[in-house]
Amino acid sequence: MLAWLPWAWVVLALIFVIAEIFTAGFFLICFGVGAAGAGLAAFLGASVEWQFAIFVLLSSLAVVLVRPFANRVSNPNTHLVGIDRVLGKEGVVLETIDPISGRGVVRINSEQWSAESTEGRPIVAGSQVVVVAVQGTHLKVQPILPA
Repeated sequence: MLAWLPWAWVVLALIFVIAEIFTAGFFLICFGVGAAGAGLAAFLGASVEWQFAIFVLLSSLAVVLVRPFANRVSNPNTHLVGIDRVLGKEGVVLETIDPISGRGVVRINSEQWSAESTEGRPIVAGSQVVVVAVQGTHLKVQPILPA
């Protein structure tokens, strides 16, 4: 009566796998795994209820197991390296940033950097600043106004 059902699961698995090729994130492949498992169960004579349960179980298990891998592959380097790692960081002015010379020194984390103000006015030593841009090896900073 339901002789077509195993083949329906196989076709559904193929649809999920093919759809995954055109998408990102390794999400649809999880449902392809579930459908393939349900198709195998159908070929082995499992009831429709068991086929559906196997589909849900394998799909859920695949999502749980594949998501960490997919996140690493999709976002391989979320940590900035080099000079760009200081963008948006807060620091303190060590040597007053003079708008005439355009230079001063700031400490970001435990590193000292040459810096210049984006606002064209002096930023005195001890002031809190935020890095808004990087130009070569110099940071462009602006003062953090007290709340």
